Amino acid sequence: MSLAVTGATGLVGRFFVEEALAAGEAVTVLTRTPPAPGFFSGPVTHRTYALGDRPDLAEVAAVIHCAFAHVPGRYRGGEGNDPEGFLAANLAGSVALFQAARDAGVRHMLFLSSRAVQDGWPLGAELTDDLPARPDTLYGVVKARAEDALFALAGPGFVPVSLRATGVYGPPGPGQRHKWADLFDDFRAGRPIAPRRGTELHGADLAAAARLIRAAPAEAVAGCAVNLSDILLDRHDLLALVARAEGIGHPLPPHSEAPVSALRCDRASALGWRPGGMDRLRTSLPALL
Repeated sequence: MSLAVTGATGLVGRFFVEEALAAGEAVTVLTRTPPAPGFFSGPVTHRTYALGDRPDLAEVAAVIHCAFAHVPGRYRGGEGNDPEGFLAANLAGSVALFQAARDAGVRHMLFLSSRAVQDGWPLGAELTDDLPARPDTLYGVVKARAEDALFALAGPGFVPVSLRATGVYGPPGPGQRHKWADLFDDFRAGRPIAPRRGTELHGADLAAAARLIRAAPAEAVAGCAVNLSDILLDRHDLLALVARAEGIGHPLPPHSEAPVSALRCDRASALGWRPGGMDRLRTSLPALL
Protein backbone atom coordinates (compact mmCIF):
# COMPACT_ATOMS: atom_id res chain seq x y z
CA MET A 1 0.00 0.00 0.00
CA SER A 2 0.98 3.63 -0.39
CA LEU A 3 -0.15 6.55 1.77
CA ALA A 4 -0.12 10.29 1.05
CA VAL A 5 -0.50 12.82 3.87
CA THR A 6 -1.17 16.54 3.49
CA GLY A 7 0.16 18.73 6.29
CA ALA A 8 2.57 15.89 7.04
CA THR A 9 5.11 18.02 8.91
CA GLY A 10 2.52 19.39 11.34
CA LEU A 11 2.11 17.98 14.85
CA VAL A 12 -0.84 15.78 13.85
CA GLY A 13 0.16 14.85 10.31
CA ARG A 14 3.55 13.59 11.47
CA PHE A 15 1.92 10.84 13.54
CA PHE A 16 0.23 9.37 10.46
CA VAL A 17 3.52 9.37 8.59
CA GLU A 18 5.45 7.72 11.41
CA GLU A 19 2.79 5.04 11.90
CA ALA A 20 2.87 4.19 8.20
CA LEU A 21 6.67 4.07 8.12
CA ALA A 22 6.66 1.71 11.11
CA ALA A 23 4.23 -0.52 9.20
CA GLY A 24 6.60 -0.63 6.22
CA GLU A 25 4.33 1.44 3.99
CA ALA A 26 5.57 3.83 1.31
CA VAL A 27 4.67 7.40 2.25
CA THR A 28 4.33 10.54 0.17
CA VAL A 29 4.25 13.84 2.04
CA LEU A 30 2.23 16.60 0.40
CA THR A 31 3.61 19.91 1.68
CA ARG A 32 4.73 23.28 0.31
CA THR A 33 8.40 22.51 0.93
CA PRO A 34 10.26 19.25 1.46
CA PRO A 35 10.76 18.12 5.06
CA ALA A 36 14.14 18.80 6.59
CA PRO A 37 16.58 15.88 6.41
CA GLY A 38 15.96 13.55 9.33
CA PHE A 39 12.57 15.05 10.20
CA PHE A 40 10.93 11.63 9.78
CA SER A 41 12.32 8.34 11.04
CA GLY A 42 12.55 6.90 7.54
CA PRO A 43 12.59 7.93 3.88
CA VAL A 44 9.54 9.57 2.35
CA THR A 45 8.65 10.92 -1.09
CA HIS A 46 7.82 14.61 -1.33
CA ARG A 47 5.35 16.17 -3.74
CA THR A 48 4.72 19.91 -3.65
CA TYR A 49 1.22 20.73 -2.41
CA ALA A 50 -0.74 23.73 -1.21
CA LEU A 51 -4.45 23.97 -0.40
CA GLY A 52 -6.33 24.35 -3.65
CA ASP A 53 -3.93 22.21 -5.68
CA ARG A 54 -4.86 18.95 -7.37
CA PRO A 55 -1.72 16.97 -6.52
CA ASP A 56 -0.30 14.00 -8.36
CA LEU A 57 -1.79 11.00 -6.55
CA ALA A 58 -0.69 8.30 -8.95
CA GLU A 59 -0.10 4.94 -7.24
CA VAL A 60 -1.50 6.23 -3.94
CA ALA A 61 -3.94 3.91 -2.17
CA ALA A 62 -4.97 6.25 0.65
CA VAL A 63 -4.84 9.96 1.43
CA ILE A 64 -5.08 11.54 4.88
CA HIS A 65 -5.86 15.25 4.69
CA CYS A 66 -4.45 17.24 7.62
CA ALA A 67 -3.42 20.50 5.94
CA PHE A 68 -5.31 23.52 7.25
CA ALA A 69 -4.73 27.25 6.82
CA HIS A 70 -5.17 29.23 10.03
CA VAL A 71 -3.68 31.89 12.27
CA PRO A 72 -0.62 30.30 13.93
CA GLY A 73 -1.52 28.52 17.16
CA ARG A 74 -5.28 28.89 16.72
CA TYR A 75 -7.97 26.68 15.21
CA ARG A 76 -11.20 27.98 16.68
CA GLY A 77 -10.77 31.63 15.82
CA GLY A 78 -8.12 30.68 13.28
CA GLU A 79 -9.72 32.93 10.68
CA GLY A 80 -8.23 36.01 12.37
CA ASN A 81 -9.42 39.07 10.46
CA ASP A 82 -10.13 37.23 7.22
CA PRO A 83 -13.12 34.91 7.64
CA GLU A 84 -13.88 34.84 3.90
CA GLY A 85 -10.31 33.90 3.01
CA PHE A 86 -10.24 31.29 5.77
CA LEU A 87 -13.43 29.69 4.47
CA ALA A 88 -12.38 29.80 0.83
CA ALA A 89 -8.89 28.41 1.38
CA ASN A 90 -9.87 25.55 3.65
CA LEU A 91 -13.21 24.49 2.22
CA ALA A 92 -12.50 24.91 -1.49
CA GLY A 93 -8.98 23.58 -1.01
CA SER A 94 -10.22 20.45 0.76
CA VAL A 95 -12.92 19.79 -1.83
CA ALA A 96 -10.37 20.07 -4.63
CA LEU A 97 -8.20 17.45 -2.91
CA PHE A 98 -11.17 15.11 -2.33
CA GLN A 99 -12.11 15.27 -6.00
CA ALA A 100 -8.52 14.76 -7.12
CA ALA A 101 -8.26 11.67 -4.92
CA ARG A 102 -11.45 10.17 -6.31
CA ASP A 103 -10.44 10.92 -9.89
CA ALA A 104 -6.99 9.37 -9.34
CA GLY A 105 -8.49 6.09 -8.13
CA VAL A 106 -7.48 6.52 -4.48
CA ARG A 107 -9.45 4.07 -2.36
CA HIS A 108 -9.45 5.65 1.10
CA MET A 109 -9.83 9.39 1.60
CA LEU A 110 -9.55 10.23 5.31
CA PHE A 111 -10.24 13.80 6.40
CA LEU A 112 -8.95 15.13 9.71
CA SER A 113 -12.06 16.81 11.06
CA SER A 114 -12.65 17.90 14.65
CA ARG A 115 -14.99 17.64 17.59
CA ALA A 116 -15.63 21.34 16.81
CA VAL A 117 -18.31 20.23 14.34
CA GLN A 118 -20.43 19.33 17.40
CA ASP A 119 -19.55 22.22 19.71
CA GLY A 120 -23.02 23.73 19.35
CA TRP A 121 -24.64 20.95 21.34
CA PRO A 122 -25.25 21.76 25.03
CA LEU A 123 -22.23 21.42 27.30
CA GLY A 124 -22.21 18.06 29.01
CA ALA A 125 -24.02 16.36 26.13
CA GLU A 126 -22.85 12.94 25.00
CA LEU A 127 -21.60 13.25 21.43
CA THR A 128 -22.10 10.09 19.36
CA ASP A 129 -20.65 9.27 15.95
CA ASP A 130 -23.96 9.82 14.17
CA LEU A 131 -25.02 12.96 16.04
CA PRO A 132 -25.63 15.65 13.39
CA ALA A 133 -23.04 18.37 13.12
CA ARG A 134 -23.85 21.56 15.03
CA PRO A 135 -20.82 23.86 14.86
CA ASP A 136 -20.73 27.19 16.66
CA THR A 137 -17.45 28.54 15.23
CA LEU A 138 -16.30 29.20 11.68
CA TYR A 139 -13.65 26.53 12.22
CA GLY A 140 -16.37 24.01 12.99
CA VAL A 141 -18.45 25.20 10.04
CA VAL A 142 -15.55 24.66 7.64
CA LYS A 143 -14.93 21.16 8.98
CA ALA A 144 -18.62 20.24 8.82
CA ARG A 145 -19.07 21.52 5.27
CA ALA A 146 -15.94 19.70 4.16
CA GLU A 147 -17.32 16.49 5.66
CA ASP A 148 -20.56 16.92 3.69
CA ALA A 149 -18.65 17.50 0.46
CA LEU A 150 -16.47 14.46 1.08
CA PHE A 151 -19.35 12.13 1.90
CA ALA A 152 -21.18 13.23 -1.27
CA LEU A 153 -18.36 11.68 -3.29
CA ALA A 154 -18.80 8.19 -1.82
CA GLY A 155 -19.14 5.48 -4.43
CA PRO A 156 -17.78 2.12 -5.59
CA GLY A 157 -14.06 1.98 -4.98
CA PHE A 158 -13.92 5.30 -3.09
CA VAL A 159 -14.18 5.17 0.71
CA PRO A 160 -14.43 8.63 2.32
CA VAL A 161 -14.18 8.86 6.12
CA SER A 162 -14.08 11.78 8.54
CA LEU A 163 -11.87 11.54 11.64
CA ARG A 164 -13.59 13.66 14.27
CA ALA A 165 -10.64 13.95 16.60
CA THR A 166 -10.45 15.71 19.92
CA GLY A 167 -7.34 17.61 21.10
CA VAL A 168 -4.24 15.76 19.90
CA TYR A 169 -1.09 15.68 22.02
CA GLY A 170 2.27 13.98 21.78
CA PRO A 171 5.97 14.62 21.20
CA PRO A 172 6.69 17.14 18.43
CA GLY A 173 8.89 16.70 15.42
CA PRO A 174 12.53 17.87 15.39
CA GLY A 175 12.74 21.62 15.95
CA GLN A 176 9.06 21.94 16.91
CA ARG A 177 7.24 22.66 20.18
CA HIS A 178 4.43 20.47 21.46
CA LYS A 179 0.97 21.80 22.27
CA TRP A 180 1.63 22.17 26.01
CA ALA A 181 5.11 23.70 25.76
CA ASP A 182 3.95 27.22 26.66
CA LEU A 183 1.78 25.90 29.48
CA PHE A 184 4.71 23.98 30.97
CA ASP A 185 6.96 27.04 30.67
CA ASP A 186 4.39 29.21 32.46
CA PHE A 187 4.11 26.66 35.25
CA ARG A 188 7.88 26.41 35.67
CA ALA A 189 8.07 30.21 35.89
CA GLY A 190 5.32 30.39 38.51
CA ARG A 191 2.96 32.40 36.31
CA PRO A 192 -0.80 32.26 36.99
CA ILE A 193 -2.57 29.48 35.09
CA ALA A 194 -6.31 29.47 34.51
CA PRO A 195 -8.27 26.31 35.36
CA ARG A 196 -9.22 24.28 32.33
CA ARG A 197 -10.06 20.74 31.31
CA GLY A 198 -10.73 19.06 28.01
CA THR A 199 -10.61 15.83 26.08
CA GLU A 200 -7.25 14.65 24.72
CA LEU A 201 -5.93 11.96 22.41
CA HIS A 202 -2.36 10.86 21.72
CA GLY A 203 -1.37 11.24 18.08
CA ALA A 204 -0.17 7.65 17.92
CA ASP A 205 -3.63 6.44 18.94
CA LEU A 206 -5.18 8.65 16.27
CA ALA A 207 -2.89 7.12 13.65
CA ALA A 208 -3.72 3.62 14.89
CA ALA A 209 -7.41 4.37 14.38
CA ALA A 210 -6.75 5.44 10.80
CA ARG A 211 -5.00 2.12 10.17
CA LEU A 212 -8.02 0.18 11.49
CA ILE A 213 -10.39 2.24 9.38
CA ARG A 214 -8.40 1.51 6.25
CA ALA A 215 -8.49 -2.23 7.04
CA ALA A 216 -12.24 -2.30 7.79
CA PRO A 217 -14.92 -3.42 5.32
CA ALA A 218 -15.90 -0.45 3.18
CA GLU A 219 -19.56 -0.73 4.19
CA ALA A 220 -18.61 -0.24 7.86
CA VAL A 221 -16.90 3.13 7.36
CA ALA A 222 -17.65 4.67 3.94
CA GLY A 223 -19.38 8.01 4.27
CA CYS A 224 -19.08 7.93 8.05
CA ALA A 225 -17.76 10.20 10.76
CA VAL A 226 -15.63 8.42 13.35
CA ASN A 227 -15.28 10.01 16.79
CA LEU A 228 -11.78 9.70 18.24
CA SER A 229 -11.09 10.76 21.82
CA ASP A 230 -9.51 9.25 24.90
CA ILE A 231 -9.00 11.02 28.24
CA LEU A 232 -10.70 13.90 30.03
CA LEU A 233 -7.70 15.83 31.32
CA ASP A 234 -7.62 18.66 33.85
CA ARG A 235 -4.69 21.08 33.79
CA HIS A 236 -4.35 20.51 37.55
CA ASP A 237 -3.69 16.82 37.02
CA LEU A 238 -1.40 17.33 34.02
CA LEU A 239 0.73 19.88 35.84
CA ALA A 240 0.83 17.69 38.94
CA LEU A 241 2.65 15.12 36.80
CA VAL A 242 5.05 17.83 35.60
CA ALA A 243 5.64 19.05 39.15
CA ARG A 244 6.41 15.53 40.35
CA ALA A 245 8.77 14.83 37.45
CA GLU A 246 10.72 18.07 37.76
CA GLY A 247 10.46 18.80 41.49
CA ILE A 248 8.48 22.00 40.98
CA GLY A 249 6.90 23.50 44.10
CA HIS A 250 4.67 26.14 42.52
CA PRO A 251 0.94 25.99 43.38
CA LEU A 252 -1.18 24.02 40.97
CA PRO A 253 -4.17 25.68 39.32
CA PRO A 254 -7.50 24.68 40.89
CA HIS A 255 -9.48 21.90 39.29
CA SER A 256 -11.85 23.10 36.59
CA GLU A 257 -15.57 22.76 37.20
CA ALA A 258 -16.51 23.50 33.58
CA PRO A 259 -18.77 20.90 31.96
CA VAL A 260 -17.26 19.01 29.05
CA SER A 261 -19.08 17.17 26.30
CA ALA A 262 -17.59 13.70 25.94
CA LEU A 263 -17.15 12.02 22.58
CA ARG A 264 -18.49 8.48 22.41
CA CYS A 265 -16.23 6.45 20.15
CA ASP A 266 -18.52 3.52 19.42
CA ARG A 267 -17.66 3.19 15.74
CA ALA A 268 -13.92 3.08 16.40
CA SER A 269 -14.36 0.72 19.34
CA ALA A 270 -16.31 -1.68 17.11
CA LEU A 271 -13.24 -1.82 14.84
CA GLY A 272 -11.09 -2.88 17.79
CA TRP A 273 -9.59 0.54 18.61
CA ARG A 274 -8.27 0.85 22.16
CA PRO A 275 -6.45 4.12 22.96
CA GLY A 276 -3.79 4.26 25.65
CA GLY A 277 -5.53 6.35 28.32
CA MET A 278 -3.63 7.88 31.22
CA ASP A 279 -0.90 5.23 30.94
CA ARG A 280 -0.07 6.58 27.48
CA LEU A 281 0.10 10.12 28.85
CA ARG A 282 2.43 9.11 31.70
CA THR A 283 4.80 7.21 29.43
CA SER A 284 4.81 10.12 26.93
CA LEU A 285 5.57 12.77 29.51
CA PRO A 286 9.40 12.45 29.53
CA ALA A 287 9.52 13.26 25.81
CA LEU A 288 7.25 16.27 26.39
CA LEU A 289 9.47 17.54 29.21
